[in-house]
Amino acid sequence: MKARDVMVSPVITVKPSSLVKDVAGIFLKRHVSAAPVVDDEGQLVGIVSEGDLLHRQEAGTERKRSWWLRLMTDDDVLARDYTKAHARKVGDLMTRNVITATPETELGDIAMLLEKHAIKRVPIMQDGRLVGIVSRANLIQAVASSRPELQVSCSDENIRDRLLAHLKSQPWAHTTLLNATVNGGVVDLWGQTYSEDEKTAIRVAAEGMPGVHTVNDHLAVRPTAMEAY
Repeated sequence: MKARDVMVSPVITVKPSSLVKDVAGIFLKRHVSAAPVVDDEGQLVGIVSEGDLLHRQEAGTERKRSWWLRLMTDDDVLARDYTKAHARKVGDLMTRNVITATPETELGDIAMLLEKHAIKRVPIMQDGRLVGIVSRANLIQAVASSRPELQVSCSDENIRDRLLAHLKSQPWAHTTLLNATVNGGVVDLWGQTYSEDEKTAIRVAAEGMPGVHTVNDHLAVRPTAMEAY
């Protein structure tokens, strides 16, 4: 399998000028833990994650070092820590050197990138444009939906493309919370829905795709505000 077979697209992105507070809200609302940062031309310039927001002044979690440790720490490191804790805009705390891959990158190579660089996700680039993102969770989904002696075929790829395109055209489908993998005509649905009705409709849509003979529904319904307490 390749990155194109499991990547999530379209990708939730933010800009360097986005406020850190607003990005934190996006993470919570959209149930994501990171977002690529793109400029006004849509070019990838960085990535911001929950890890960048851990040590913040607003939360009282700013990194604190003892006086002797401060003496042993390089001034540039202390300056970067200060910026991470106090910056108002994403561009000041984002990671700029982003590890990327292409839609044709094998999932084995994606896994090696994640392990080698100790990262949790890889933006997928094609012709200099951001087209998707693959996270650790997407790799786990691929493992969970794998079947012995079955290889991803062109028809599987077409099934996935048609299904996701169809759902994106439906006003009731929240596709930013949805992912699907296809192996040998077997569709595995992953992610969250806003209601049981939406969950059922997504399964029905998958079952109606030409070439599909089985649908495994792993979708979870998001709790309502009342249920969350």
